Amino acid sequence: MTYLAKLDTIIRDIIEPSAIAIDRDGAFPRTAIRALGEAGLLGLTSATEVGGMGLGLAEASQAVERIGQACPSTAMVVTMHFSATAVIEKFGAETLRRDIAAGRHLTTLAWSEGGSRSHFWAPVGTAVRDGDSYLLDGAKTMVTSALEADSYIWSSRPAQVDGASTLWLVDSKTAGLTQLNPFDGMGLRGNCSAPLVSKSMRLPLSAMLGADGGGFDIMIGVVLPVFSTLIASNSIGIMETAINRSIAHVSGNKFEHLNSSLADFPTIRAYIARAKIRADMARMLRDETLVALGSGHPDAMLRVMEVKAAAAESALEVTDIAMRVCGGAAFRKDVGVERCFRDARAASIMAPTSDVLYDFIGKAICGLPVFG
Repeated sequence: MTYLAKLDTIIRDIIEPSAIAIDRDGAFPRTAIRALGEAGLLGLTSATEVGGMGLGLAEASQAVERIGQACPSTAMVVTMHFSATAVIEKFGAETLRRDIAAGRHLTTLAWSEGGSRSHFWAPVGTAVRDGDSYLLDGAKTMVTSALEADSYIWSSRPAQVDGASTLWLVDSKTAGLTQLNPFDGMGLRGNCSAPLVSKSMRLPLSAMLGADGGGFDIMIGVVLPVFSTLIASNSIGIMETAINRSIAHVSGNKFEHLNSSLADFPTIRAYIARAKIRADMARMLRDETLVALGSGHPDAMLRVMEVKAAAAESALEVTDIAMRVCGGAAFRKDVGVERCFRDARAASIMAPTSDVLYDFIGKAICGLPVFG
């Protein structure tokens, strides 16, 4: 059975039927994540040498897009897991890599801080050498799967060298790590985001991922392409669902006195056409980004920055259109459009935000240092 066949079965039997309750209750999709793990799909990007599927970002993007059509909260959990797995595959121990490949370990990123906001590459939390270990102090503002993940890819200032950041592998049960109240927000309600605080959190030397001070290069070179492409894929999945639900509504409802459906009105069709164009443009840019990354094209990192902003902003427009064309019915939970509308809001404000990316893109195309 192909990975997509396995995935579609889990989506049909578990993810889609539970999506409404996950959103309503703000519940973490444990059953879905367990099923994805047992099917080997949490190890989709893990190397075959450690028991993973050995697939790449293109396949991960297809998986996240499909999951996002059914439950964007679950798709976000998977996005962050694959993003963190990219670091572990490059710098982590073989035993941990095997656990991820076997679906026994869920990981995530812990980067965003109040002191540096959407500039995720510049943490203010500290790491201090203490004999044969390090003591970490800091606070993360919002960590996906914070109360559920087995590990975090944690960022801090470098311990002993110059540089922007250092990355660490942190077990979720490490002493000195406090998990605060879970997120109770407007959208992506099931991704179990929460702040994390570390106070004199002691880590062994082996917990450092890469070199001290080398976090920036890992964040930008290893993680950002994965994260940007996958969160864009989630936005594409949300758009696809919003459009399909809008089509179902306008095709199935009539003006009885005119004996015509809502879809018979040119204005409504034009709105849906605009939504479809925006969604298709985002998907095409996502696919172009995958090609550029795969071929090592000089503009690959420009595409990486563009795709997150383009898909996030397109999702805002598409779900706005869906709310408009479905009218009052769009406010009903059972129609499902308002959930798409709420979930779509997250991508544009997740670091790097759309506004930050616009600045980065402008710098890049003007020949200026992007992070200067």
